Amino acid sequence: MGRVPPMNPSVSPHPRARDLGIVVGPTPTGPLNALTDVPGIRVGHATVRTRSDVHSGVTAVVPDGVRPGAPVPAGVFVGNGYGKLIGSTQLAELGELETPVLLTSTLSAFRVADALVGWVLEQPGCESVLSLNPVVGECNDGYLSDIRSRPVREEHVRAALDGASRGPVAEGCVGAGTGTVALGFKAGVGTSSRTPEVTGRRFTVGALVQANFGGTLRVLGRTLDGSAPASETGSCMIVVATDAPLDARQLARVARRAVFALARTGAAYSHGSGDYAVAFTTTRPGTAPPLADADLSPLFESVLDAVEEAVLNSLLAATTTTGKAGRTVPALPADRLHADHP
Repeated sequence: MGRVPPMNPSVSPHPRARDLGIVVGPTPTGPLNALTDVPGIRVGHATVRTRSDVHSGVTAVVPDGVRPGAPVPAGVFVGNGYGKLIGSTQLAELGELETPVLLTSTLSAFRVADALVGWVLEQPGCESVLSLNPVVGECNDGYLSDIRSRPVREEHVRAALDGASRGPVAEGCVGAGTGTVALGFKAGVGTSSRTPEVTGRRFTVGALVQANFGGTLRVLGRTLDGSAPASETGSCMIVVATDAPLDARQLARVARRAVFALARTGAAYSHGSGDYAVAFTTTRPGTAPPLADADLSPLFESVLDAVEEAVLNSLLAATTTTGKAGRTVPALPADRLHADHP
């Protein structure tokens, strides 16, 4: 990770890491520095704040054309299994993703999965589908949100799916990141991308994180203490997409690196934190031969860098939030990331 002169400000009212001159790794980003730089990927959010003690939502990652009977190759890695990654066993067994990937709050995950099944069954080409494997990840937002009310409903799921777009991805306290806390600060959703060159070809790798884990923030070789309690009942969900031709086994290796990347940011990998990554490619089997394992190192490095930067972006975009029982979690002040800050 290094520092360069600040780039042009982002479209967000809050700075991203690169707006502060913080650059993670040497590989260039895509034009949006987001998961949606990967061709054929859309992202949508629905934010739920129905009361002052509800800060929740759902985020949808939608690969074009994915459905039962037309899956994309995928892999999954479980860093710590204290979580509810719905659909993970079939994902691991078959190495195929056949629905969008949704992220939400822990106790809402089951309602979200049911709503996703209903949405998929209505899609063109699914008229005869009798079985499908919805993939839904979650983080526990119960510190700031009334998680027991299970506020995320079918209408929110459909809004996130139907509103998913290819453009810039909203970050911070939106969708599945509305109530999350990480590394002592208010966190949320963050994203980043890289465009590594492999055997003379340029590919895109994108990452999106739902950050909600404990530890001490590390950036530019320094540690920054936050005032929020460690998230012992959190989780971190990571979704990685690429257009590189990879098979399911190779994508599981990619997913493994995504979880490893959390250590760079100071993650504690605590007992109660479920740390998961799902990785998939938009290149369908048979359209190009898989890359050789010996050529994967640039992709691995890109995943590590993109996930690290996505976590920083999730923190920088988040805003101070007061929620359940009057608890307040402060945002990370951007000026604390400057090298000359005491």
